Amino acid sequence: MIATSGGGAAISLVRLTKRFHHHLAVDDVSLEVEPGEFITLLGPSGSGKTTTLNLLAGFARQDSGHVRIDSREVDSVPPHRRDLGIVFQNYALFPHMSAAENVAFGLRQRRVPRAQRAELVAAAFETVRLSGMENRRPTELSGGQQQRVALARAIAFDPRVLLMDEPLGALDRALREEMQFEIRRIHRSVGSTVVFVTHDQEEALALSDRIAVFDRGRLHQVGTADDLYERPQTPFVARFIGESTIVDGVGGQVAAGTCSVRTAGGEVRVRGTLSSEQSVSVMVRPERLVLSSIDADPQPGGNHIVVDVLDCVYLGSSRKVVVRLPDGSAGLVRETSGRTSDFRAGDRARLDWQVQDGVLLVEPGVAAAPTSNAHGGEEQ
Repeated sequence: MIATSGGGAAISLVRLTKRFHHHLAVDDVSLEVEPGEFITLLGPSGSGKTTTLNLLAGFARQDSGHVRIDSREVDSVPPHRRDLGIVFQNYALFPHMSAAENVAFGLRQRRVPRAQRAELVAAAFETVRLSGMENRRPTELSGGQQQRVALARAIAFDPRVLLMDEPLGALDRALREEMQFEIRRIHRSVGSTVVFVTHDQEEALALSDRIAVFDRGRLHQVGTADDLYERPQTPFVARFIGESTIVDGVGGQVAAGTCSVRTAGGEVRVRGTLSSEQSVSVMVRPERLVLSSIDADPQPGGNHIVVDVLDCVYLGSSRKVVVRLPDGSAGLVRETSGRTSDFRAGDRARLDWQVQDGVLLVEPGVAAAPTSNAHGGEEQ
């Protein structure tokens, strides 16, 4: 196994901006990464996550802002001198070299003595569980094995920062899941700070200590999987992470930390404060919603709107019910096995949820006071 040199490095991205002609690829992005942390840059295609990684690696130069590694500003430092291990999406293995020669390539570039190179290569192969395959060419290895060789090459010199750009994109689902486990294991054993780029939210949730969510060049929110799912801060994060039902409306009265929102289906209440007449959204996760008969007595203190049932999908352990909200948009209810309702497509029903289960959302750049969590504490 690789002997680590003392853990990962801290990373600071300070107000990074990058334009390609008239396209703003990275828009004033700031991010702090703790030593040894596994952080994922998550977002759809074109969101700015890979460009941000390239700015960190030195493959692109920002128009403004700074990159710091362990408080050292590296803006003018070329990529090969930033002491970064990098795993590319296409692996970038040399087909004419053996697996061991591929892993040793970076060590030769760093002028590591031959005897020490052999030891480091052997340790890297042991870490990625490929001992015995050192003499095979990349074409003689499976996709998962090629990915392990790429990982071994990146960690062989014990970098304090490991960058991974969509490294599992070419693998099938079963192999992706296996490699996710291996990457997490290697991170724990090596201790490098990992910055991982993906568009796959399940992959991000499975691997990360924290996740940074990007869209259209902007960093919307950074947090743990629980933070992003339970307390999204923007409508984009609410829609991108997990499933959600979002009710749009306009802010009304505020009393005792709870505000009313006027919607097409009537007034609903949510914890938080906002300006009167401010356009907002209320997000509720599908498992927190309940379908009831319109004639049934509503639970006191809850929220209720009338919806039309569009479709019902049986999923074994749960049932997914798609509904049409009063404004014409679609909502989603997830009922667990044993607690499913009798509603079918074409029925009218009442959608119920508790005030504390809603999350107040505003678009970026629109000021609103912090919302409270389900336990009554204030989110900072």
